[in-house]
Amino acid sequence: MNKDFTFSIKSIRLDEHYSPAANTRITTNFANLARGEHRQQNLRNALTMIDNSFNALAHWDNPKGERYRVELDIISVDIDVAGSGESFPSIEVLKTTIVDQQTNERIEGIVGNNFSSYVRDYDFSVRLLEHNKDKTGFSVPDNFGELHGKLFKHFVNSKTYQQHFKKPPVICLSVSDSKVYHRTENQHPVLGFEYLANESSLTELYFKQMGLQVRYFMPPNSVAPFALYFFGDLLNDYTNLELISTISTMATFQKIYRPEIYNANAVAGKCYQPKLNNADHSLTQIVYDRVERSQLAKEQGKFAEQHFIKPYQHILEQWSASYA
Repeated sequence: MNKDFTFSIKSIRLDEHYSPAANTRITTNFANLARGEHRQQNLRNALTMIDNSFNALAHWDNPKGERYRVELDIISVDIDVAGSGESFPSIEVLKTTIVDQQTNERIEGIVGNNFSSYVRDYDFSVRLLEHNKDKTGFSVPDNFGELHGKLFKHFVNSKTYQQHFKKPPVICLSVSDSKVYHRTENQHPVLGFEYLANESSLTELYFKQMGLQVRYFMPPNSVAPFALYFFGDLLNDYTNLELISTISTMATFQKIYRPEIYNANAVAGKCYQPKLNNADHSLTQIVYDRVERSQLAKEQGKFAEQHFIKPYQHILEQWSASYA
């Protein structure tokens, strides 16, 4: 049955000349930056922030703080269902490459980082909303996230993935404003202090369906912890430079998109609850439309329903039931 799904991968460099492809999810962080009259300046500023952040964390043998540069590629994964010859854009992630400007060496970084998915938009912006439309309390539909999780695991285990990438993905997200995080004594040289959450969130459960576990760390130079989703052993499966490539990239995006948390003027304490209404924060010089982003998530969820969930419903249900 698994032969019914084939994946294809496209890669495009995210640099100051980047322009989103027609089928790119426009809510994706980098696509939102690359629009409007300030697009080139936005991209240039964001990439400079990433390089500066990387060099600040990789400070050994780096006295001037300019040894490394980070290159980013947008990895778009299309899925072809049941040999129909028609492909549907399933997920988009970022891949980092570290350029050591001292030795001219190119070091493969981490794939994942940012994560966007049309089917996730469908689950959260269409299915979950419809399920709770006329209810008094909030609840989650049966098998919520199951199909998406199986498709993701199938992709990571596929030959296509293994031909392109050496290691499993790591995804780095913002912490949830509905949870309280407690700092532990566990400290990693690059990821910083580990935090523990007081409870699971819906996002966490959704990513668990994808086979991913989560840990929370607040890196040096950061003011709040990040949620890192991964397979295996996060602290031992990846090198310090690989981890820095993820932290520097996603810390930059979060400062732009979640300045109330990640560009706050006060550092998270031992007991921390993020606040999206925190007025004591600074803005970057990068323009970003948050309202538009939430509206587009609904449109993209409906797009997934029309072009993927409904046309292939029977095949998807059969495949999901037989997926081991």
